[in-house]
Amino acid sequence: MFKIVLYEPEIPPNTGNIIRLCSNIGAELHLIKPLGFDLDDKKLRRAGLDYNEWVNVAQHESYSEFIKTVKPKRVFACSTHGKTLYTNAKFENDDVFLMGPETRGLPKSLRLSLPEEHVIKLPMLPENRSLNLSNATSIIVYEAWRQNNFFGAAT
Repeated sequence: MFKIVLYEPEIPPNTGNIIRLCSNIGAELHLIKPLGFDLDDKKLRRAGLDYNEWVNVAQHESYSEFIKTVKPKRVFACSTHGKTLYTNAKFENDDVFLMGPETRGLPKSLRLSLPEEHVIKLPMLPENRSLNLSNATSIIVYEAWRQNNFFGAAT
């Protein structure tokens, strides 16, 4: 099962969209504090989330606490600073996808703690702003799911 990690997310609707994404593909969602909102924020709830969509959502006090608790085998970070296109990475069904906060991205120290080939990027035209967090997450995770033959999906 994939794990999506939102590092210090700031915008409630993005997190709501990603909760729905996780529910639809059978992924876990891990939120790294501090959060830029309360989980009972009306903007988060406006996404129309059902109770069962919250089942696989966990919170962690820090990224290091997440690593100690979950002990992931492989972590892929999405960053505009990445050197590897997401389509060139070979994903496995228990991979972790680490996404940074909307306004500042992942800290350099965190990116540098991972193998260079695990810092992936989405192609963009020069001088453009990054895609919305929930859109970028969906693109990457659906590629990973495709590579793993959409394991668990209804046929």
